[in-house]
Amino acid sequence: MKKIYKLKYLLVAFICCISAKTKAQLNVNSSYALISRVVPAHAKMFVVEALDNNNSKDAFEVEGAKGKIILRGNNGVAIASALYYYLNEYGHCQVTWNGTNLNLPQQLPIPDHKTRRNSPYDYRYYLNYCTYSYSMSWWDWKRWEKEIDWMAMHGINMPLAITGQEYVWNKVYTDLGFSGADMQNFFSGPAYFGWFYMGNIDKWGGPLPQSWINSHKDLQLKILKRERELGIKPVLPAFTGHVPASFKTRFPQAKLKKTNWKNGFEDTYILDAKDSLFAEIGKRFIEEQTRIYGTDHLYSADTFNENEPPSSDPAFLSELSARVYDGMKGADPKAVWVMQGWLFFSDKEFWHDEQIKALLSAVPNEHMIILDLNTDFEPIWKRTNAFYGKPWIWNMLHNYGGNISLFGRMDAVAKQPATALHDPQSGKMVGIGLTMEAIEQTPVLYELMMQNTWQDVPVNLDEWLPGYIYNRYGVQSADALEAWKVLRGTVFNGKDIRDGAESIITGRSTLDSAAVWTRTKLNYRRADLLPAWDKLISAAPVCQNSSGFNYDLVDLTRQVLANYARPLQVKWLKAYQDKDIGAFNKAAADYLELITDMDKLLATRKDFLLGPWIADARSWGTNPEEKKLYERNARNLITLWGDKNSPLHEYSCRQWSGLLNDFYKVRWQKFFEVLNKSISTKKEPDLKAFDKAISEWEWSWVNTSKSYPVQTAGNSVVTAELLYKKYRKAMAEDLK
Repeated sequence: MKKIYKLKYLLVAFICCISAKTKAQLNVNSSYALISRVVPAHAKMFVVEALDNNNSKDAFEVEGAKGKIILRGNNGVAIASALYYYLNEYGHCQVTWNGTNLNLPQQLPIPDHKTRRNSPYDYRYYLNYCTYSYSMSWWDWKRWEKEIDWMAMHGINMPLAITGQEYVWNKVYTDLGFSGADMQNFFSGPAYFGWFYMGNIDKWGGPLPQSWINSHKDLQLKILKRERELGIKPVLPAFTGHVPASFKTRFPQAKLKKTNWKNGFEDTYILDAKDSLFAEIGKRFIEEQTRIYGTDHLYSADTFNENEPPSSDPAFLSELSARVYDGMKGADPKAVWVMQGWLFFSDKEFWHDEQIKALLSAVPNEHMIILDLNTDFEPIWKRTNAFYGKPWIWNMLHNYGGNISLFGRMDAVAKQPATALHDPQSGKMVGIGLTMEAIEQTPVLYELMMQNTWQDVPVNLDEWLPGYIYNRYGVQSADALEAWKVLRGTVFNGKDIRDGAESIITGRSTLDSAAVWTRTKLNYRRADLLPAWDKLISAAPVCQNSSGFNYDLVDLTRQVLANYARPLQVKWLKAYQDKDIGAFNKAAADYLELITDMDKLLATRKDFLLGPWIADARSWGTNPEEKKLYERNARNLITLWGDKNSPLHEYSCRQWSGLLNDFYKVRWQKFFEVLNKSISTKKEPDLKAFDKAISEWEWSWVNTSKSYPVQTAGNSVVTAELLYKKYRKAMAEDLK
């Protein structure tokens, strides 16, 4: 009897424990720690309480009681969102990558009523494989800690988490008998992990040091621990078949398929899903990953990212999909496959209805979530019957390559998520998300997009935008508001083009209006942006103490100057065609001076410095060779991307101080020397020879080691005002 009683007691205790774990989703200590990091001087004014929520979706409440601010939520993300709601609505504050306003009064205002917000979305997704390369390659724990707090305050509960995956792959393949040399020819350099993980490239930018593999395992453990403490459920990778080239030597009988990304890189190898090793390796990978990093049962897997499948046969695609899922399910019966829908957007010639349906239908609906990756530009859900019954997430992509450009579809982001949610044809829309290729720019788009988290109706921009500006600048300014009205109708109108235009300045020198990867077509007339510059300059006396204002003024000034490069190009091009050497030299000098002025302007803001990108890369090296390797990765990605003949050069161009003077301006100087000589000698320039010579120079620059400033120089407002006086009148004439 005693044994039976004891068993009953243990069973009841176990059930109670499970129940408690299910209900106790709020880690109070973690929430208090976040509050202390964000507003340390005021942390004692906040009280955190669990919110009983019958709905499975997140909710928060904010109210005042007994001189304290009460934040209630069903998990850490809800509490962080409640804090950010309070900071926005009562403190008129804002936290962004590019300027933070936390100028709170000593005595915090106490809410006089209770406010409750419910999210209509189960998931708020974040990140893209590319973001990990274009923006996050060199992040340390201090930077990650800030980002996780930003995620939580903006309601994000489902981020992609791929840091440290090389440790898992190294362990799995080593256990399968692969040597260190095999792995060195497999792993890419750190700046290229995004494309390595997606199976596009092997070894480029390597060999990867063991010190990196070990240190980033430790970093990932910190990231995941913090995210989970806050109720964030990270998405970890799964196996999609990408194997080392030496796989055919280790397993001669294995069925391998060779594929190529078609961007100047060597072939990569995909293990055929029909091969028995496919499911075995997939299972091993998730088991090992779970042992090291744990799991929230969400797995990212993209089978053919910008690589066309070897067959369009629906049966083949269905079997492939089933095998990928089997690899997950074999190790984790609760596995949910989170698939980026980019392939359906990027290769429409291949992915027709029957191919898409075949790929998706092989996995049970409850075990797959599709990311409609670029919904604000082209909603794939509308042409796939909402992904044939699969749960899916509406995403804003917005930025490609980390290029610096004022651009966005503001009205679409404000309206479309809620409109899609209520559309009878939208099927199982379960979330919203951010899937940009790079971050740390254009903060307004990200604040706006995440405003959708806690409402199921469109955002009213006429009401939201003035509040955004007040929170950002900390003061009311009619001039600033007028400037933003112009920005909304120009750079943020989202018309005509897919993503932000680049300046001809960052393109490889040419006599054309554009160069490879340099799309100069704007979604507005250049002259129409100038009134925004006028008004923001006028707002400076009132707003100049705001970090966010300083960033916005620099960014807008940068944009109008970058736009002005095209009219200046027309001048030196005409002078060259007229063989007027005096006019040519004057116009070329003006063009180079514009680049110099832009560099000086951008040097006033850390957001626009090359120096930190290089210094952060080098900081991970444990010896001179590693530091040199990481610096080469950092320089390569933002210039040539690949080798000296790379077709991707300038895809990830950056208008950064240091890069403008040291790379783009020098390249144009060399080009102007060739054209000057052509006019003087009356001989046609050998532009093919120039292209070859300049690619050699670029490659030399990539492989050079040089430090750049990591601290700002000059005053943003003063510099912008000087450039305004210098250029505004000439722009008015040239842009008529």
